[in-house]
Parts: sequence; structure tokens; C-alpha cells
Amino acid sequence: MAILIKSPAEIEKMRISGIALSKVHDAAKAAVRVGATTMDLERAAVAKMEELGVKSAFLGYHGYPAVLCTSVNNEVIHGIPNEKHVLHEGDIVSVDCGVIVDGYYSDSAVTHPVGKVTPAVEKLLRVTEASLYAGIDKAVVGGRLFDISHAVQVMCEAEGYGVVREFVGHGIGKSMHEDPQVPNYGDPGKGPRLKAGMVLAIEPMINMGSAEVKVLEDGWTAITVDGSVSAHFEHTVAITNDGPVILTL
Repeated sequence: MAILIKSPAEIEKMRISGIALSKVHDAAKAAVRVGATTMDLERAAVAKMEELGVKSAFLGYHGYPAVLCTSVNNEVIHGIPNEKHVLHEGDIVSVDCGVIVDGYYSDSAVTHPVGKVTPAVEKLLRVTEASLYAGIDKAVVGGRLFDISHAVQVMCEAEGYGVVREFVGHGIGKSMHEDPQVPNYGDPGKGPRLKAGMVLAIEPMINMGSAEVKVLEDGWTAITVDGSVSAHFEHTVAITNDGPVILTL
């Protein structure tokens, strides 16, 4: 495993990429409403990317057909935007997106409520997002990779949630996916030593029920086996001597 170390200049380029990505997310979020389709979110994101002059990291990646992944309710990740998927009151939709600016990638995800959701779903979103920040807090020089993983796992499993095993976070830089893989479960004190200049996409994918998932016939969309809803939050994070720096805010 070759974990690439980024220079401060490279991290600055990734920060510029991350800021652009956050603006794309804002545009997609503004399109989330009862009666919208997931393709409405896609169109909003495409328009913002064109306005900013940035390239999609997802479109065409292994043949993926869109700039967003829009995963609704029991869809965990990689839901493909389409005209038929209408958002209803009480749904949740995970929006995952990445952009490339000046050759550097950024990647982040957020799960939005559609209208008013149940208290149970609201809690799932709150805990999943909190677990992301718990993981980020462990992204420190001298720590171990699975310290991040463990922080996510213990917070979510304490609430009885299923922590998805099949999909993981990842290193990121001049490629979308670099070493190391960043699982959302693991033993603290294990894994590669964390060093300044590592950049990681940390992304809890958490199910309200069982952790089991399966991929649909489209070859992309992953859903929960038990039909429970799933939340997904992600940031691109640089490990620095001054602590973790979130690049996608």
C-alpha cells in the first residue's frame, strides 16, 4: 500500500476543489423539495459545475452516467438520478458528489431530509453526521487509520445501527480513489500510522437496521437488504501538523 503524501501546495489546490464542491452541494440542496425528482438535483448540480467551470469526478467514472449519486431512503449509495424518482414528504436523499479542479479531486456527501421526517430518521441523520466528525477528530498525526474507523463504529453501533462493511472511505488526491481504504469499523491502534500530508475521504454509510447491503441489477445502486433507511455523510480531510482540516466545507 502506497499512501501518497501531499505537499501544502497540493492540499491548497484540493481545498480550492473542495470549496467548489461545497457550492455544487448547495445548489443540489436547494433543489431538494417534495415533488422534485432526483434528476432535478442532477440538473442543479450540472448547472453549478458549468457556472464554476469545474469538472465532474463521477460522470464517466467506470461508465457512471451522472455527476451526482442520489440515494433515496433504503438506497445506501450510488443511486442514479432519474426523472421517475420523485421525492416525497418524509423521504431522505443522500447526495454524493465529486469535482476536479486543476487536476485535484474532492469528494463529499450529505443526506438531506425531504420535508418533515420522523424523529427516528432525524436521529439517524444526526448520529451519522456526528460519527463523521468523531472520525475526523481521530485524523491526527501519529494516530492509526483504524482509530478513525473505530470512532465511527462505536458511535453508530451504540444506537443499534448497522455499519456498512462493503463500502469504505478512501485516500484522494490526483485520483478519485487512492490508498488507503478507510473502513467505518475496526480496532483502534491498528492500521497505517497517520502522517501529515495524507488526505482522506471519510464517509460513514449507516443503516437504521442491518448492515447488510446488495447491489441492484443496474450495477450501481446499493440498497439495504432489510429495507431500512440509510444515511451517508462524507468530507475530504487533510491530516496536518495542526490537526485535521476539512477541505470540503
